[in-house]
Formats: sequence, C-alpha cells, structure tokens
Amino acid sequence: NLTKIDKWFLNKMKNIIEFYNQLEESGSTLSAEQLLKAKRMGFSDKQIGQAAKITELAVRTLRKEMGIIPFVKQIDTVAGEWPAATNYLYLTYNAYENDIDFPGGYTIVVGSGVYRIGSSVEFDWCAVGCLRELRNLGKPTIMINYNPETVSTDYDMCDRLYFEEISFEVVMDIYELEHSEGIILSMGGQLPNNIAMDLHRQQARVLGTSPESIDSAENRFKFSRMLDRKGILQPRWKELTNHESAIAFCEEVGYPCLVRPSYVLSGAAMNVAYSNQDLLTY
Repeated sequence: NLTKIDKWFLNKMKNIIEFYNQLEESGSTLSAEQLLKAKRMGFSDKQIGQAAKITELAVRTLRKEMGIIPFVKQIDTVAGEWPAATNYLYLTYNAYENDIDFPGGYTIVVGSGVYRIGSSVEFDWCAVGCLRELRNLGKPTIMINYNPETVSTDYDMCDRLYFEEISFEVVMDIYELEHSEGIILSMGGQLPNNIAMDLHRQQARVLGTSPESIDSAENRFKFSRMLDRKGILQPRWKELTNHESAIAFCEEVGYPCLVRPSYVLSGAAMNVAYSNQDLLTY
C-alpha cells in the first residue's frame, strides 16, 4: 500500500537485499555455492566485492579458481519454434552449456554503451567504420555494445554481437572466453576508456592507443607534467573537491573559469563559470 508496487517485484527486491546481507556477513570467506548464487542473481564482481569488503579483482580471482565462469547464449528470436541461430549473444550464469564454439582469432571492438538518442552518432560511426575495415582485412570481429539505437548493433555488422554492459568484468570475460586477438577501445568514447588500465593490468591486448597514453591524457597531473616537460604553456588549474576551495581558487585567478570532471577526455559535463553563483550552480 505504501509504494503501490506489485508484491511480486517487492519480494524480488527483498531477496536481493537479504542475500546482499548474507554476503556482508560472510566477508572474504565466500563459498563456491554463495558465489554462484550471487552471480545467478545478477550481482557483479564489483558489487560482491563491496559487500564482502574485498576488491573486484579478488572476487574475479576467487570466482575463476572455483570454476565459476559465464556461459554464452543466443537470444531466441523465433520463440522456440526451431533452433535459433541469431547473432545476438549474451553472458549468463543461469545455464549449463554454451550455444557457440570459441575458435579464437576474433578482434573485439567496444562500443559507446548507453547514450541519449542522437548524441552518440560519432561513436557509432567510428565503431561501424572500424568493423568494416577489419572485415575488409579479413579479420573476424566481435562487437560489445548494449545500445539498440546504433548501427553497430545491427546483426550483420559483425561476426559476433554481444549485447552486454561495458565494464571491466564483462569485457574481460568475453576476451578470455573468445581467446581474442585483441581489443579496440578507442572507437567507443569515454566508457571504454574508463576500463583501459584495468584491462591492461590483466594483460589483455589493447589495440590502437595504449592504455598508458589514455591514462596520461585523462590524468590531469600526468598531462600537466608532460606539458611542462615539452615547454608548452598551460593555464593555471587545480583539482578540487568542495565548493569553498573551488570558489577560493576561482576568485584568486579571476573569472571566467573552465570547470570540468577530472578524469575524462570528452567534453561532457563541462562548463564555463563567470561568477561564484555559476560555479555553485554547476
């Protein structure tokens, strides 16, 4: 009566919360049964790590030692009337066998992920152009993207299409399952860039711009040091985390000031402040 949400959904949420509490109580002594149940309920390695107070990588290592890895299934587009042979693939732990084989040799292209309609056209075109060029070179391709409003997620654009979120866990799982030749991150914008260093640390082969170069461009301190070494002038800047210090800095250097998130390459959420009020509004 309080929420007007159907009891069926409320019970599902209750189950998730109760199991999350169990994970918190177990901590780092997670059993294989608990870990498998968590994955089948949809918990990511990161969420399990937060509950158990261990790192995402520790959960991944533990999961692989226990032999808990996802299966690849095809989306059934023919309502079970005859065997499905679609190119729409997804990962799941609620299965006992894979729908496809893994011969290896595929090159993975990571898409842009979730974007508002009309704002991701440049990433989509980059991904499509990349897939076409790889096909012209005779290389089999895999696309990882979960934005249905893109051409890159058309069933015939690549050899294998994974409708999956763009996270370190998912991309690394697909990379290892497919015995991939390498991963191209530079076509998808900010989301793929965010996982570049994590993939690199796990010895995934990143093609194109190196993860270290991406990190050097996104990390303001590293980028600033590089400009200093090259003798390139740069405006005064500072990384700040609260209103008071931001206002103090802007008043010291004088308005207008450019304000933007600290670890991104894209221009999203960037603004120019002309006064203290502009800064607070941003």
